[in-house]
Amino acid sequence: MSEPQPPVNTDPHARWKFLRDVFVFQLKLVLGNLQNFLLLPVSLGAAVLDLFGGTDREGGHFYRVLDWGRKTDEAINIYSAIGGYHSTGGDDESALKSKYNVDAVLAKIEGAIVREYEKGGTAASVKGAVDRALDGMQEKAGPATEKMKDKVKDAAEKMKEATDHFTEGWKKD
Repeated sequence: MSEPQPPVNTDPHARWKFLRDVFVFQLKLVLGNLQNFLLLPVSLGAAVLDLFGGTDREGGHFYRVLDWGRKTDEAINIYSAIGGYHSTGGDDESALKSKYNVDAVLAKIEGAIVREYEKGGTAASVKGAVDRALDGMQEKAGPATEKMKDKVKDAAEKMKEATDHFTEGWKKD
């Protein structure tokens, strides 16, 4: 009785695709854990701010943090290797998701590496191509990056104000 043979793989690059998927999954796990690490204190701070500072809507800061968490979760898209990413349509938010999620960034970097490899490029030219790809993405993301920096700065200031207000109440007691 002979042992069953594994199916013959017709894709000569299947092993490398698999190794890439393993690497990307590990990277996404790290990013997801970093996101969770940041969301814990930020969401609690937003909740405290909502409880003691008040907003136009009950829990307004907290729900904005949740929305940010959802958007970053979608950008990380941890299970994309098994087909987990589905764009919802042609709106601006979907276009932004598809351009700036982890998979899109990695695809641009990989594309630059593959093009240089196919041209017979050296390590220096591959590095240059990756640098150019990253520079191009940073140029396109510039306004969004500045907006995000402003939001983080505003959130930090509001959290400090809420913390100061909260601790002042303790000092009076």
